[in-house]
Amino acid sequence: MAFQQALSGLYVSSNAIDATSNNIANASTVGYKNQAAHFGDMFAASLNGSGASQIGIGANLIAVAQQFTQGNITTTNNPLDIAINGGGFFRMSNDGSITYTRNGQFHLDKEGFIVDDQGRNLTGYQTVNGIVTRIVAPLHVDSSFLSPMATGSNPSASYNGAQVNINLDSRSTVPTSTWLDGNAPGDLASYTPDPTTYSYTTSMDIYDTLGNPHNMAYYFVKTANPGEWDVYVSVDGTTNQNVTPGGGPAATLTFDTMGRLVSGSPMNLSIDMNSVMASQGQTNNASSPLNFPVNFSGTSQYGSSFAVNSLTQDGYSPGSLTGLGVTADGIVQGRYSNGQTISLGQIILSDFANPNGLKAIGNNQWVETSESGPPLLDVAGINGRGALQAMAVEESNTDLTQELVNLITFQRNYQANAQSIKTQDAIMQTIVNLR
Repeated sequence: MAFQQALSGLYVSSNAIDATSNNIANASTVGYKNQAAHFGDMFAASLNGSGASQIGIGANLIAVAQQFTQGNITTTNNPLDIAINGGGFFRMSNDGSITYTRNGQFHLDKEGFIVDDQGRNLTGYQTVNGIVTRIVAPLHVDSSFLSPMATGSNPSASYNGAQVNINLDSRSTVPTSTWLDGNAPGDLASYTPDPTTYSYTTSMDIYDTLGNPHNMAYYFVKTANPGEWDVYVSVDGTTNQNVTPGGGPAATLTFDTMGRLVSGSPMNLSIDMNSVMASQGQTNNASSPLNFPVNFSGTSQYGSSFAVNSLTQDGYSPGSLTGLGVTADGIVQGRYSNGQTISLGQIILSDFANPNGLKAIGNNQWVETSESGPPLLDVAGINGRGALQAMAVEESNTDLTQELVNLITFQRNYQANAQSIKTQDAIMQTIVNLR
């Protein structure tokens, strides 16, 4: 029996050396997970059910389990190198064949899809007009020109139209002249407003449907009524008649005794872009009129100097792709030459009830099995999934020092089992030599 015991010992020690050698070989493999050989003892079946004096008949390889512990994260220069800091796997598709990996070394292929070194597609949630949907598909980066967006028509913006946040000085006096004094109604000629007709002014760019910028100036006129300010609007230096409401203030802002805005916002504008262009001797086929609201939320009337806190609007000119980035929750963002950052998709992570039940198929890929359970899809940072770090990779979790110690230990075990065979052989030789 000692031969059988020793042979089984040689077998399991050899397998342990194989697993350890594989760990050492993959110490520099991105996303690799360390393997550990698990063994169990073996006993012969007893006919009478008694095991009080049983002697085992050796050892057996039960499983080679992968250790899904976190590897160190190292930074890189590739914006599409992505590390998972925590649980979860990237979901990859190869012509519909789904695999899972921790290796986040990605790049763009010739068609703009995000792929790994074997050409598998990274999958995630698609976007429509910059808004993330729940449709799972290969992630694609559209490198074509970013179409312009007219002010007031951006579905992915956090607000609609324009936002003006200013402070109007409550100590101001009423202007000495009447607004647009001397300009006939409907006059489209360019003009320079008389500074004595308004209290303060500021301006911002807005965009038509072709992405052409137009300068829109706001003129704030303090009235004789306490806490009341008329707002006039001029586009590209033309008179107020190009804006509806026109022929007077486009809005009247009213403040309470605490300096807080109580009425007049939003100011809904309709701009005759054809008239604006005609007043400059130009034409284009941008949609007209251009309609959008102007929100004065946060605007105040305090006893402090006139101040512009923020001027924003949701339109933009066309632009070309200049760079990519990935957020901690997996949003793939495109950066464009017009200053816009657009969501192009969101990476999803798969988790499993039993990750050790996954089957390794090589090239840092696993596939699901009945033992792993079905994949559970969600975004990074949700339900136990780790955060994503762009321009970084997860190193192998192999502890090289520990593996070298294990290699020595398993080598000693192998030598000891070989010694058992040698001892048994000596005993049998003694029996054969009996006379």
